[in-house]
Amino acid sequence: MKFLTTLSLISILLITGCGSPENDKSSAADKTPGSEFTAFELEHGIGPITEDITISTSDLEKIEKGRQIFDSKCAACHLMTERFVGPALGDVTERRSDAFIMNMILNPSDMARKHPEGLKMLAEYMTPMPFQNVTEEDARAITAYLKHLAEQP
Repeated sequence: MKFLTTLSLISILLITGCGSPENDKSSAADKTPGSEFTAFELEHGIGPITEDITISTSDLEKIEKGRQIFDSKCAACHLMTERFVGPALGDVTERRSDAFIMNMILNPSDMARKHPEGLKMLAEYMTPMPFQNVTEEDARAITAYLKHLAEQP
């Protein structure tokens, strides 16, 4: 009899303990992706660039440096006018802010795993962008190069 009482008590505890309260279900459903990010982070990404920046396309040396870095570290996965391993980058400067582009270059892992836009890109392209061991100055040069290309007729 003691065994049946113990077994019944354990069964009742398991049944009631494994369920989750109704309010927990609704609160999880009410959260939207990216709600833990600030408005700046949603627009400009997460990473070392924490303020809005505008990169100039007047520095031809920086643009050339960006082209060289792009050719050696980015061109294996990115084309300008069509999708390849990653998205086409010919119009990226029209779709994304300079800060977003730099944060994606400098912090691709967190962007792909945490940021709503990074999660969308990962779902679409199925391959996370690896960090290419670039400095912030390198990322500025790559962004200047991409902006320069977008300005060309």
